[in-house]
Amino acid sequence: MPVPVRKAIFPVGGLGTRFLPATKSMPKEMLPVVDKPLIQYAVEEARAAGIEEFIFVTGRGKSAIEDHFDHAFELQSMLTDRDKKDALKVVEATIPSPGQFSYTRQQEPLGLGHAVWCARNFVGMEPVAVLLADDLILNGAGCLKQMVDAYNEVGGNMVAIMEVSKEETQSYGVIAPGETKGRMIEVRGLVEKPKPEDAPSNYAVVGRYILQPKVFEDLARFDKGAGGEIQLTDALARQLGLQPFNGYLFEGTRYDCGNKVGFLEANIAFALDRPDMADAVRAFLKNYA
Repeated sequence: MPVPVRKAIFPVGGLGTRFLPATKSMPKEMLPVVDKPLIQYAVEEARAAGIEEFIFVTGRGKSAIEDHFDHAFELQSMLTDRDKKDALKVVEATIPSPGQFSYTRQQEPLGLGHAVWCARNFVGMEPVAVLLADDLILNGAGCLKQMVDAYNEVGGNMVAIMEVSKEETQSYGVIAPGETKGRMIEVRGLVEKPKPEDAPSNYAVVGRYILQPKVFEDLARFDKGAGGEIQLTDALARQLGLQPFNGYLFEGTRYDCGNKVGFLEANIAFALDRPDMADAVRAFLKNYA
């Protein structure tokens, strides 16, 4: 039986330059999709997958994330005084149990692999999940829950994958696939942002990972890859053959909220998924058909 996944890392140190000027004073992870910030969706997905400890790798100007997951005494007092019970429940639902959330800072933006390495002391010798809030996945069961259920059967390293067009492979880590078992595909190779003609498949890695602690030893080499950054994909590729390594072809729709069009599409999709909003949203969308 594999060691259970109890901890999750949330790399939230990015600058969010694509969303300037909105992100000049607000972390990109706090951008709202309908009425929740991106980071809250990621935390709720992790919690639904059984995660007990939440580790945030932050950067300068990210204090709003810490404030969001904390008591807001004046607001809570005001809602209590005005008997706004539903609103109070919404606020209180964002507050974790004491000690569940930890924060560490990535002083320099040296890549996703470096951000994950910065959380090593909080993880210890346990497997850990990694969730990128930019990758928002619409699915009732939750992408990470699907992965954890599969991981509990096979162990090892696991990445979430989806099919993309050949032209899009240059924007992703791409796996070389092996044996397929249901939604699990054996990973026999892993390449970061290959040219379309060099891509080993059209199975792209998206922002959900389950990592064994040995990957931290590899990340500690600080080898730079694509874009001159320390790539998590490269470190994972060097784990091939050491333990099981699978891609999980998750159920659900992924929205790339790291770009403006993907972010707008996510807002519409998540609004249409809400019974309290769907009819009104469909009605106004007819004006733009």
